[in-house]
Amino acid sequence: MTRFNLTLALSSLCLIGAAAPAFAHAHLTSSVPAAGSRVAAPPTELELKFSEGLNLAFTGVSVKGPGKTAVTTGKASLGAGNDTTLTVPVSDTLAAGTYTIDWHALSTDGHKTHGTYMFTVK
Repeated sequence: MTRFNLTLALSSLCLIGAAAPAFAHAHLTSSVPAAGSRVAAPPTELELKFSEGLNLAFTGVSVKGPGKTAVTTGKASLGAGNDTTLTVPVSDTLAAGTYTIDWHALSTDGHKTHGTYMFTVK
């Protein structure tokens, strides 16, 4: 390859790599309570932050407590002026134990993602 062709090829790869985030899916970036955390007080809501905007109609969570018991949650909502943060009220008072959050999301660009994380109430 000539030096010009090599430079052109490397430049093209860099541009493609820089454009990759535009094609990303909505991935969970953080949560409250945090994944893997131990909290002293049971949360009254869950907050899940994503890397992209969400389509609320096709996004949600299910919560299971100790013994895989289902936890009742309220209607999820997106943050005011912030479609990347999903807030889910927890209707039940959470007893001590480990809780599993299964989430699924549809980003505003139409891509589906899902995942699981856990936290523990002391």
